[in-house]
Amino acid sequence: MRIDTAYLHRTLADLVRLNSINPAFSGGRTDERLVAACVADALRALGAEVTLHEPQPGRVSVTGRVRGTGGGPSLMLYAHHDTVGVEGMADPFSAEIRDGRMYGRGAYDMKCGLAACLAAVHALRGGGVRLAGDVVVCSVADEEVASIGISDVLTRVRTDAAIVTEPTELEVCVAHKGFAWLRVSTHGRAAHGSRYDEGVDANLRMGRFLSRLEVLERALRARAAHPLLGTPSLHAAVLRGGTGESTYAARCDLDIERRMLPAERDDDVVAEIRAILDELGAADPTFQGEVALSLSRPGWETPVDALIARAVRDAARRALGRDGPLVGKWYWMDTSLIAQAGIETIVFGPSGAGAHAAVEGVDLASVEQTAAILADAAVAYCGRAKESVA
Repeated sequence: MRIDTAYLHRTLADLVRLNSINPAFSGGRTDERLVAACVADALRALGAEVTLHEPQPGRVSVTGRVRGTGGGPSLMLYAHHDTVGVEGMADPFSAEIRDGRMYGRGAYDMKCGLAACLAAVHALRGGGVRLAGDVVVCSVADEEVASIGISDVLTRVRTDAAIVTEPTELEVCVAHKGFAWLRVSTHGRAAHGSRYDEGVDANLRMGRFLSRLEVLERALRARAAHPLLGTPSLHAAVLRGGTGESTYAARCDLDIERRMLPAERDDDVVAEIRAILDELGAADPTFQGEVALSLSRPGWETPVDALIARAVRDAARRALGRDGPLVGKWYWMDTSLIAQAGIETIVFGPSGAGAHAAVEGVDLASVEQTAAILADAAVAYCGRAKESVA
């Protein structure tokens, strides 16, 4: 099998030139319709059975199934096609190539992985390789915010294994952290700024909580570290309180992000925060505060001897001529949702820099290597049909 570099570069450039900013970063002015149509056309040209998934208007995901001859396990090649915003970028959709890198919003995070998936299928088809198991290319919306794309797709599409092609610098990723977003609220009593006898300052009460939260933050980082992910952590992300200089604040809200190891659970994370509030209330019966979980996503870890992990590691060794390290990523990916659906999952993708930054670029040689490794791993995992077409 040979990766057609002209096809790969053209496909990646076509994807980067399309504005697919997640509407959460554009005030609702953008969506994933155009990029989904582009991916669907590319998959149809490869002979895939294409399905569009649109759980919300404009939030379109695409799956393309290339059927095997039967008798082998099925494999998902995953990417997301939404991006963050383009503030501060001079020419965000240029797809300009300089010094072996392609630049533009999404080039690295993660249209490079999507182009590698398509190029891998292109190589399989062009090389006349028929697999026993199906290969499903899955390109989804909304990974950058709430994962409505993959959550919807997983209600309709299942495979035995998946390769998530988020950028990993050509290293095999077997774990990542989860996260929880929590809101803590403290309550006071509004009054004119001169009436200390009537007012109760919710902001000062939040100050008591913040002092205790800092103690918890240090305690988290002192815990035993995961060998690939380090320790859990938290930060006080957004603080809102008060309505004016001459008014006692009746309410103060604090948004917290808690980064979680794979073994941690939502209930435990909420309980840590609630314990602080309970202790403050016990010390001062007039103290009022509560915590609510607004969004959480679990961490993920896969056994290093899983069949798909072995297939990708072996393919990477053949392509790169070395055994690479097994790594974990501190950021979250859709991987954990795919794994929760009972799909054996691994992460492997290209090299580059600038995810969510003003200058974003991907190393094109690494995209070519990723495509070759995906195609090789697909043959190893899905099995080659007894007779391949000429």
